[in-house]
Amino acid sequence: MKDKIILIKILNYISELLEFIKGYNKEDFSKDRKTINACVFNLSQIGELTGKISKDLTSKYPDIEWQGLKSLRNRIVHDYEGINLNMIWGFLSEDLLNLKEQLSKILEDIDK
Repeated sequence: MKDKIILIKILNYISELLEFIKGYNKEDFSKDRKTINACVFNLSQIGELTGKISKDLTSKYPDIEWQGLKSLRNRIVHDYEGINLNMIWGFLSEDLLNLKEQLSKILEDIDK
């Protein structure tokens, strides 16, 4: 049950992220400090929550880059000024939707 609650929270952050970047391209994103800050905050929250998911669940779904999500959080929190916007935009624009789909499928499995 704890994992389910965490996944729901992560999915809520992902939905917010997708809304924040809707209609943006890399150039628009890189010029909008408010959106950057909002996105970076949500990404750090996702990484924090990822670290609280049980080993049972993470080992059952090894296709998800659990450690990468936690590492992203650590980079953000410990070196905020040195955040690579290209990397952040790449994740948001290329990987986020896939992550949402993967986590949604896990939730469906949990509910079965």
